[in-house]
Amino acid sequence: MIDTDICSTDVISGRQVVETKGCYSILEYNKLSGYSAANPAESFFRAKQGIKKRQVIAQIENGKSVILQAGAMQMMLGNIVSDANTGGVGGVVKNFFGAKATGESVVKPKYSGDGVLILEPTWNFILLEDLADWGGSMVIDDGLFLSCESTVEMKVVARQNLSSAIAGGEGLFNTMLIGKGTVALESKMPRNELICIELQNDTVKIDGNMAIAWSGSLQFTVERSMKGFIDSAISKEGFVNVYRGTGRILVAVT
Repeated sequence: MIDTDICSTDVISGRQVVETKGCYSILEYNKLSGYSAANPAESFFRAKQGIKKRQVIAQIENGKSVILQAGAMQMMLGNIVSDANTGGVGGVVKNFFGAKATGESVVKPKYSGDGVLILEPTWNFILLEDLADWGGSMVIDDGLFLSCESTVEMKVVARQNLSSAIAGGEGLFNTMLIGKGTVALESKMPRNELICIELQNDTVKIDGNMAIAWSGSLQFTVERSMKGFIDSAISKEGFVNVYRGTGRILVAVT
């Protein structure tokens, strides 16, 4: 049996678990003395801004498994095995085109067994999301995916029209996460600086690609902010991203 205190919640140890959801825990480091000594100036300003390093810890047991972004694994403790999970030649081709479309990695390894999986530390913020809170599916912005439980399916979804990509400042494709389970997302913004909008058969219009995630049930289009071309020119507002239906949207306002 491996003995480790990696998940210690003792603040004195310099790290603590700040959130747990599903099989995931977020480990936050209060101070990195070794890093501070090597990078004093950068460390000083990060401390002033309250920026801390974080790691995601996945507890794998009872036949469960998780899928990671390629290169995200740092340590495996216990009886854990990895699988490239390519799905054969057809899967490799599918993953390749999906990766080209969304900017994600071609292969996302799957880890199964019984033990603890520790991901690479990051200065970014970690968002743990239960897909049940998103109506069973969510569409995420490029580069947001970090990990998910294997009960979650990943697929590439296309925009409904070409104007969504050209006028809305978005790409032609996005990653959709579908099913039951928890996903870990890597965000540039902390949770308390994001706005969560709940829609009940309603409409939200956003100027720019500020939405980083939205329910898969929502219809996304790009439309003129004003009825006519002249009105749009006078108001200096062009196109807006429009979300219709019932679901939620996560918006980064800065």
